[in-house]
Amino acid sequence: MRQSELIRAAYEGKNTLVIKNANVVNVFTDEIVRADVAVYEDVIIGVGSYSGENEIDAGGAYLAPGFIDAHVHIESSMVIPSSFMKVIMPHGTTTVIADPHEIANVAGAAGIRAMYKLTDELPLRVLFMLPSCVPATPFEHSGAKLVAEDMEQFMHKSRVLGLGEVMDANSVINCSQEMLDKLRLFDKRPIDGHAPMLEGMGLNAYRVAGAFSDHECSTYEEVKQKLATGMNILLRIGSAANNMDGVLRRIAEEKLPTRNMMFCTDDKHIEDIRREGHINANARMAVAAGIDPIDAIKMASYNAARAYGIRGVGAIAPGYKADMVLLEDLKDFKVKQVISRFGRPYTGEEQIPSPILPPQVFNSVRLPEISKYDLALRCHVSAPVIKMIPHQLVTELVYRDVERDENGCFIPSEGMVKLAVIERHHATGSMAVGILEGLGIKHGAVASTVAHDSHNLVVAGDNDEDMLMAIESLRDCGGGYSVVSRGVVLARLPLPIAGLMTAAPVNDVLEIQQALLDALYSLGAKRDSDPLIALSFMALPVIPAVKLTDEGLFDAVNFKFIKYN
Repeated sequence: MRQSELIRAAYEGKNTLVIKNANVVNVFTDEIVRADVAVYEDVIIGVGSYSGENEIDAGGAYLAPGFIDAHVHIESSMVIPSSFMKVIMPHGTTTVIADPHEIANVAGAAGIRAMYKLTDELPLRVLFMLPSCVPATPFEHSGAKLVAEDMEQFMHKSRVLGLGEVMDANSVINCSQEMLDKLRLFDKRPIDGHAPMLEGMGLNAYRVAGAFSDHECSTYEEVKQKLATGMNILLRIGSAANNMDGVLRRIAEEKLPTRNMMFCTDDKHIEDIRREGHINANARMAVAAGIDPIDAIKMASYNAARAYGIRGVGAIAPGYKADMVLLEDLKDFKVKQVISRFGRPYTGEEQIPSPILPPQVFNSVRLPEISKYDLALRCHVSAPVIKMIPHQLVTELVYRDVERDENGCFIPSEGMVKLAVIERHHATGSMAVGILEGLGIKHGAVASTVAHDSHNLVVAGDNDEDMLMAIESLRDCGGGYSVVSRGVVLARLPLPIAGLMTAAPVNDVLEIQQALLDALYSLGAKRDSDPLIALSFMALPVIPAVKLTDEGLFDAVNFKFIKYN
């Protein structure tokens, strides 16, 4: 009945909404055509000359397909999906491809089900890639473990597209049976890659295994090499990784084809989205770098829909879904109006049902008693150090001469602080201590249960007392972020849902987030990167060159632990 109704509506010009006098971007012919666009319910029925009872006069503004974020972790926004939607949709994003591996690392399949429920009836189209690496590697402890059998229950859900980023490239290349089982399960579906700096025969093996995309390219050469293997390139502009300007300029200068390139944010704080934009900010940067505006529109919409097999999305043409964005221009990509996936103007006032979440996503911070003796780090005079790199997720392994006490234990000094990662899901007592350079704080500590991807508790500071207080403050509130100085909690953001998210209003979250940043800056934190985001990636062992997990200091290049003594 639905199909015949749409066919008749298209044939007769019957509509529920008409967007008049628009400069319509056609992603198939690379043209911009002045026309009206007619919509029946949630489907475009024609582009031409139309009129109807419900009209929006575009006044010559540009009408483009709704933007698609090709890879995002909604949990990293620290707010629930309905709140996240209210931040991104005003910037023209109407579809996101979400990988819920953050909450899955805490609560397993129950966490995935919770995210599915939370996104079921949103005006924002939320599609899913199932987490492939829970935990991310065998070198850490997460709250749950997912194998191929755990994923089968989600395979037939309508909004599940494929397998999420395969971060454990080492397990792929070495043919781990658990990994092969997951790859076989998704053999006929998209499989996202995650392979920073992987090249040569290692990259060949990774491609043969089935990974069809990568969002970890940090140089033009890496983009070109992976593009040449047939990979789809997701150009990421997030909060911690936002060094794409030079890459985009080289793409434009070298006239590298962009048909297999698309945009993503991966992890971008909601304050950065409000200030800079979302996928429209990626498109803006691309055009400023010299990429043709229509190509930028396609990178922001159609390319992702085509790559991931999302039918009826990413174009303005008969039969396509009526999620669109009205833009003032194709330079700054300022948004005038957004049409949601329901074929209606998005207002931000839509009533969203609040589903009941499973108990497994609450009370997730389970810690043993921690003392200053647990934070002691015995080391040699020349010790391995994690060196942070501004604006990047990658780190550098350096050796520094450090100060030590009479017991041969590290004393923070000379811009180096103590870093600890504590297993927080099952109170196992597994924890490790290391040395971090580049955070810059003095007379204080910062702790978080947002620590990609296993989301153990990570804490950094220049004295044990403040580090212990920061740990205890997160134990008390069920997870989140905390900044402590001289025995006083300066700011704390509780994240009771899996230690990752809150249902609190966005403005409240932003206010506390700013208080956290202000507190860190007052302690001397470097302003060249967001210290909260930077800290949350110090425990991710799949990003080179060196990170700290609850099992120890990990060499992410050679996949081995580094000893301090």
